[in-house]
Amino acid sequence: MRRIAILAGALAALAGCGSDTSPETPTACLAPATDYLSALQDAPGQVRLAGTTPISGCLVEEQASGPLQTVGKSVIDAATELNRQVRRDPGSPAAVRLGYLVGAVQEAATSTGGIHQDLVLRLDSAARYTGPEKKPFPAAFEREYGRGYAAGQQDG
Repeated sequence: MRRIAILAGALAALAGCGSDTSPETPTACLAPATDYLSALQDAPGQVRLAGTTPISGCLVEEQASGPLQTVGKSVIDAATELNRQVRRDPGSPAAVRLGYLVGAVQEAATSTGGIHQDLVLRLDSAARYTGPEKKPFPAAFEREYGRGYAAGQQDG
């Protein structure tokens, strides 16, 4: 019986050796989509939430489900609004902002062990929605979106 107790204690100690705190989601990332849209006004330049937090900083490894849902909703809502603007005017600054948002999120998701894969898929879907007529976006959109995407991947 004593051996079992010692073994159980050793296993409990080993379980505690790893990090028991997952990285925290920055507070700025828990803001609504309007804050993301405001920060994206600076794209393709440096985009920071609350002046200091890059969008890529909003996706952390082992992110708790509550913050992940909050960040996901804000990002998808921002992408949906930018997509609405782009469908009205494909060559507008909204295309750069949308590309930046997608680039930043996709780049950040590459280092979080796959937990953000669903968010990336949903974001891409919201960004690339062309409406019920399913007409492809014109070249002007692709150019501006690509410019924003590259900036978002590099500095997002």
